[in-house]
Amino acid sequence: MSESDSAELARQRQGIQSIEVGTRLLRALAASRRSMMLRDVARNAGMPAAKARRYLVSFMRMGLVEQDANSGRYDLGEFALELGLASLARVDPVRLAGPILDDLCEQIGATVALAMWGNHGATCVRWVEAGGPVTVTLRTGVVLPLTTSATGLAFSAFYRSPYLKRLLESEVQAVASATGQTPAEMRSALAVQLEEIRRHGIARASGSMTPGINGCSAPVFGHTGRMVAAVTSLGLIGSFDIDWDSPIAQGTRDAAAMLSRRLGYGSSDPADGEDPAAAVGVES
Repeated sequence: MSESDSAELARQRQGIQSIEVGTRLLRALAASRRSMMLRDVARNAGMPAAKARRYLVSFMRMGLVEQDANSGRYDLGEFALELGLASLARVDPVRLAGPILDDLCEQIGATVALAMWGNHGATCVRWVEAGGPVTVTLRTGVVLPLTTSATGLAFSAFYRSPYLKRLLESEVQAVASATGQTPAEMRSALAVQLEEIRRHGIARASGSMTPGINGCSAPVFGHTGRMVAAVTSLGLIGSFDIDWDSPIAQGTRDAAAMLSRRLGYGSSDPADGEDPAAAVGVES
């Protein structure tokens, strides 16, 4: 590469410093839950008020910022909202989950998977096998039971859907019949189990779906505060610790939390003012 080419490449990498400086103001407005006075925006962006105002005037012309005519407070404008919505529309949980699942698999040395809610229930959409002398596999496309798998229990505890309630009730009836329990007994026991899952932020199952296999699954929330997926870890009983505070359980929770953040969770208030961990409920 010639000296002139190197100089041109260096100039391209430099970018436009004034845009980078001005973006600090947008970040300050985005981080605030309410509109802000000029002095507060400037302070949070780390620049003099006079300088901040010049940037804000330009951003107002672009629609990135708006100013209340009565209070003088600044807030994000309509174009900022358009950009945010366009970005969210392009978010792909499966794509974003890839590196997170790879890291979790390497961290805990176990098979990990991502499940999403499909037409037939909680469905595995991606999995990463840990390898080793004995492998635990989870086929893509498999639909997981709501009461006997860690993934299904995570959805039962955190996912909101009338269809889930119908599937859950149907499964309760079938399991109660197969085990000799009454449906009322099954619902009561399940309600206690789901409340415990919500309290700890993770579901777990030991040999209930597949003999000899333990599993734990943590919910992933989207930008509206609603559950959109579950991160699941699987391993052999005896070597796969699913205690609430085990490194495996904590690693699974952390991975789900990281994916939630990348999907925009925590960047706005939950939809309809609801608690994102609110129960679906088990009807009696």
